Order: sequence, then C-alpha cells, then structure tokens
Amino acid sequence: MTAGGAPAMGAAAVTAQAAVPTWERLVLASGLPRLEARVLLAHASGRRREWLLAHGDEPADARAAAAFTGLAQRRRHGEPIAYLTGVREFFGRDFEVSPAVLIPRPETELLVQATLERAPRDAHVLDLGTGSGTIAISLACERSDLRVLGTDAAPQALAMAGRNARRLAGDALESGRMRLRAGHWWQAPETHERFDAVVSNPPYVPTGDPHLAQGDLRFEPPQALAADADGLAALREIVAGAGARLQPGGWLLLEHGHDQGAAVCTLLADAGFAAILTLADAAGLPRVTLGRRPE
Repeated sequence: MTAGGAPAMGAAAVTAQAAVPTWERLVLASGLPRLEARVLLAHASGRRREWLLAHGDEPADARAAAAFTGLAQRRRHGEPIAYLTGVREFFGRDFEVSPAVLIPRPETELLVQATLERAPRDAHVLDLGTGSGTIAISLACERSDLRVLGTDAAPQALAMAGRNARRLAGDALESGRMRLRAGHWWQAPETHERFDAVVSNPPYVPTGDPHLAQGDLRFEPPQALAADADGLAALREIVAGAGARLQPGGWLLLEHGHDQGAAVCTLLADAGFAAILTLADAAGLPRVTLGRRPE
C-alpha cells in the first residue's frame, strides 16, 4: 500500500505501461513521412487525424497499433496508400478503390470539369471505361439534369463502380438517370443510343514505358494503364467509333499522356472533329483533348 492507502503499482505493471507506445511514437517509429503515417494511423484506429494529434501523447490502443504497424510495413514496400485504406478522394467525394481499379488522380478532375462546362442541358453522357465510377458519378452528382452511362469491360471494376454509385449517387441510380453497363468500349452502349458527350480516361501508357515498374503503377491493373507500343491503341478505337455514337454537335473528351496531345489532336482531326482543343492540367502539362462532331 502507498502512504495514501492506494495499492502500489507493481514493477511489472509499470514496465508494461511504459512499453505501450503512444500514438505519436507510432508515427515517429513508422519510417514513413508524417502525413502518410497519420493517414494510415487514422485508418487503422478509426479515429480522425485531429483527434490523434490532440491525443498524441496517450497510449495507443494495442489492436490499432498492430494494424498500423502492418500497414506501415506494406507502405514501406511501396503499396499505394489508396489501396491500403481502400479510399481515395476525387472531386470532393471519397471513392472506394482497390487493386481492381486505377487510383483516381487529380489530373482527371480536369476531364470532369471540361465535360460539365460543355455538356448541354439534359445531356446524355457516356463514360467509357468508368473503373471505380469517379467520372460518371461526379458528373451525375454535379449536375442533376445529366443522364449518365458508365461502362467497363472488367466485372470487378463495374461492381466497385456500383458500390460507389449506390453510396454517392443513390437517387440517380434508382431513378435511372445514372446507369452502369458491362462491355468493351463501343460494345457496351446499345446500338441505337446516341450521346451529347462522350468522355474517357482510357489506358494510354506505352507497354514498354519504364514507369510501369515504378511507384504506384506497379500495383495498379496493367490492363487499365497500358495500350500497345505507343499507348494510343484505346484512344484510336474510341475516336474511330465516336462519330457514329455522338449527336451532331456532341463532344468527345479524352484524357491522355502529357506527350500525346498532338497525336490525339491528329486522331480527332482525321476523324472529322472540329473545335479541337487541348487543355493543360494544374502542372501545366497537356492532359485533356476534346473535339466536337460537326452539326
């Protein structure tokens, strides 16, 4: 007993308490940049990052600490944070992601914004290769007048797009204003369907590009990244079929590699498109090229 009558803490208990890491000690010992570590710790613990900052000197929950340690190890081996947490923010919304789909990137928000600015009132919009559904869902959520069809040839990707749509755009999905359909490029839409805008972020990395073996790209689905030796195979197929599926005056908007703008402009011009324009992303790199089917 202590002088005040409270039971004395045994040496073993003191040692065990001292061995429990604090939240902040977990971050420091992770071997990761602090921002990455805090994102993973918030995911592992189920607590907000603000709470973890305010309570950083408190002992961590053992189960959360163990989960975080495992995630940190996987991150040190290169796995993308988006796949570790299962979530990536895009256009102000959190989307479920997994290795079955590409990780949404900020550059693609330019594609969404350009489509929102050009799609006429009550437009019928087609998103080819929707992946996790980021483009199609963002369009449906941002403009309630749009009718949006998202397509993908990969069943796992389409299933994930469906989960994201039910969570983020449930009303649009239930009303039929947004639809999802399986199929490879132009095989997915019905033959009679015509669209006021077609948008796509297709595979555009050359198959021999060394970047495919670096960084996050190592973990992403290769079929959603690479398209033949020059990276233009999917873009050629989309452009070739777009004229027959677009309404007169309809827009085709395509994301592409930073060094492919001129090539995509040529594809559009050869296919008879007008008002061809390449837009630069936030880094000033050519990223989206669009063209309009003549009236």
